Amino acid sequence: MIEDKNQQRTSIAQLGEFGLIDHLTQQFEITQPSTIKGIGDDAAVLDFSNKKTIVSTDLLIEGVHFDLSYMPLKHLGYKAVSVNVSDICAMNAKPTQITVSVAVSNRFPLEALEELYTGIALAAKVYNVDVIGGDTTSSQTGLLLSITALGEADETEIVYRKGANATDLLVISGDIGAAYMGLQVLEREKQVFLVNPNNQPDLDNYTYLIERQLKPEARIDVREILEKLEIKPTSMIDISDGLSSEIMHLCKQSGVGCNVYEDKLPLDPQFINVCEEFNIDSTTVAINGGEDYELLFTIKMDDYDKIKGNPNFTVIGHMTQESEGIHLVTRANTKIELKARGWNALSEEA
Repeated sequence: MIEDKNQQRTSIAQLGEFGLIDHLTQQFEITQPSTIKGIGDDAAVLDFSNKKTIVSTDLLIEGVHFDLSYMPLKHLGYKAVSVNVSDICAMNAKPTQITVSVAVSNRFPLEALEELYTGIALAAKVYNVDVIGGDTTSSQTGLLLSITALGEADETEIVYRKGANATDLLVISGDIGAAYMGLQVLEREKQVFLVNPNNQPDLDNYTYLIERQLKPEARIDVREILEKLEIKPTSMIDISDGLSSEIMHLCKQSGVGCNVYEDKLPLDPQFINVCEEFNIDSTTVAINGGEDYELLFTIKMDDYDKIKGNPNFTVIGHMTQESEGIHLVTRANTKIELKARGWNALSEEA
């Protein structure tokens, strides 16, 4: 958290807009067959042949979506790509290209933007997507980062939020809640640092949680795993705003209800320990935390034997008739109505 006062700082004004673009994008290579023309012209040219094109975009604003006092710019670049690629994965599609737009104030030197774009380039390589364009401009309010992700899929492969049936099983990839608790750890250490800037945080016991917050991974593997298992989800969404919110999205779009079981929620041991340390109920965090970027989907009851025991997935509940409502079934076998208490970007507290 201690800033290096002697680091080199090159003003981005020295390069100008086009010089800056050339400098920051020289590391990007084209790998996707569907990319005919990327950066360097008035627009990109793509050819998806007979496949459908999937598009998602996201805007990250300093002070709203991230805090640079503990979010390294390299991690921010990586995370920005991950959260958009995750949306493509949530459609059961293959991510192929991204565009990157950045607005920066003059307090950011060239070296800072190089760090940001290093993270973007690393994520592009990990997810095998081409960076094909974007924009740069000035900002009076800090850093703004917008990424648009594109993907491709056959029409028969695409999975929407709508499509769940009243007898389907509710399945989740990975574990949940860790990203939120990682944020709590970072916020606590920030407050300690503000009181004593010479204090260096000891984060060894929180490495998994902090990584889930600062460097989340989009589940690009799920599509291939499900294909090998010969399972096509009936509905799907990624967990960005919180499990409760995403379940309600699936139910609303599909016209069904849901019972999700507390004792089935996949929780990492480090997450449980830190919830106890913070005196926070782990179930509450797991349901409402958000930013896990795992995939939540429904499958037909007949596909249960194909997925049971698979270490990538956990069946956490089942869909019901819409009239039965949306509930959490506690360990004491009590039904509690689920409410969307996850992230709301337009709330007064956000």
